[in-house]
Amino acid sequence: MSYEMIAITMFSSMMLMLLTGQRVFGAIGFVAAAAAIFLWGTGGFNIPFSAAMKLMKWYPLLTLPMFIFMGYVLSESKIADDLYKMFHVWMGPVNGGLAIGTILLMVLISAMNGLSVAGMAIGATIALPELLKRGYDKIMVTGVIQAGSSLGILVPPSVVLVLYAMIARQPVGQLWLAGILPGLMMAGLFVIYIAIRCRINPELGPALPKEERKVPMAEKMRLLRAGVLPLVIFATMMVPFVNGWTSLVESSAIGAVTAFLAAVVKGRMTKEVFETSVRQTLAISCMFMWIILAALGFGAVFDGLGAVRAIESFFTEQLGLSPWAILILMQLSFLLMGTFLDDTAMLVIVAPLYIPLVRALGFDLIWYGVLYTITTQIAYMTPPFGYNLFLMRAMAPPEIGLRDIYRSIVPFVAVMVVALAIVMAFPEIALWLPEQVYGR
Repeated sequence: MSYEMIAITMFSSMMLMLLTGQRVFGAIGFVAAAAAIFLWGTGGFNIPFSAAMKLMKWYPLLTLPMFIFMGYVLSESKIADDLYKMFHVWMGPVNGGLAIGTILLMVLISAMNGLSVAGMAIGATIALPELLKRGYDKIMVTGVIQAGSSLGILVPPSVVLVLYAMIARQPVGQLWLAGILPGLMMAGLFVIYIAIRCRINPELGPALPKEERKVPMAEKMRLLRAGVLPLVIFATMMVPFVNGWTSLVESSAIGAVTAFLAAVVKGRMTKEVFETSVRQTLAISCMFMWIILAALGFGAVFDGLGAVRAIESFFTEQLGLSPWAILILMQLSFLLMGTFLDDTAMLVIVAPLYIPLVRALGFDLIWYGVLYTITTQIAYMTPPFGYNLFLMRAMAPPEIGLRDIYRSIVPFVAVMVVALAIVMAFPEIALWLPEQVYGR
């Protein structure tokens, strides 16, 4: 059997196992180990062992539990409730103002968390009931929450970008900076869409009644200070790191400690909050480590086969495709896989193939990390099996059905596709900030 056929067999076997409902790390790791033993006999045992040792030596991996703990502390301690009250008071008098405030809330939650799941949970439990109670269109606001929560994997400190950095061997700090402007641009496009739609049809997002707008200025200012907290946490973590005063791991520890102290000062660090945060941090951190371990083993076998070079030759020499055509096909494949896989699974499955191929085609891996993340955001919301669709269905009230959820995401997916096209056409949007800070 040729090496090309072995590579195809490995990939198809892994996809088949995933379709049977096997855990991602189990499917990837089993195929990698079985292929290594088949190809190199007992010497193949060294591949998973080497992958494990490589994983243990990855010092930046310590950032994952720190960021995850920080996010869960801020989520479980209900600090996000204060943020939504702030947007409720300040944005309520505008048509569609609460929906716009929800997008802004998601941006701040992303700056505290780095995971889309937390943003979805906060939006569905805090914002959605208030929006429905105020007469907002249920289809529009369902899409608002799903689109806003997806910003968590693009705006730093994005856990997904940390994972990409580890697999692609790229600096995390540069990836975080690269995600800021595209993330803010996408949030701005969401806000513009909501504002225009509610201006054309005010019934979709009515302004608050006059009696609800009568809030004392002292209370408004108190709530405004609540919005400063995530910015303070973000600044205490990012400023020392960007200036070179601390390492990435040290900055992540500062962020986790700052979030913990903020919850303590506000009197919300109860035993239940602490226990839940620690348990969730342990569960998600272990999941990430197992997946990375499996991905490293799979990548080592793929690299040993020379599959990447063979596929590059197939696309560029036999099919005669340009680098941009290959890049677009790669993004379309992410959208397809996103219908039944989450972001981590997509990355570790194709990372052994795509990342070396992107490098060989001459594209910037920092820029490509942003493209991957935006495409993942779109895939999260793509029917029939988009990850966010089912999260929303599990958290939404009974009056919002799956049909409503599917309809709600159509305009927001279109906006995200526009954002992806803009970043692809103008790489400087992602690369300008890293160049200014690091002089790339």
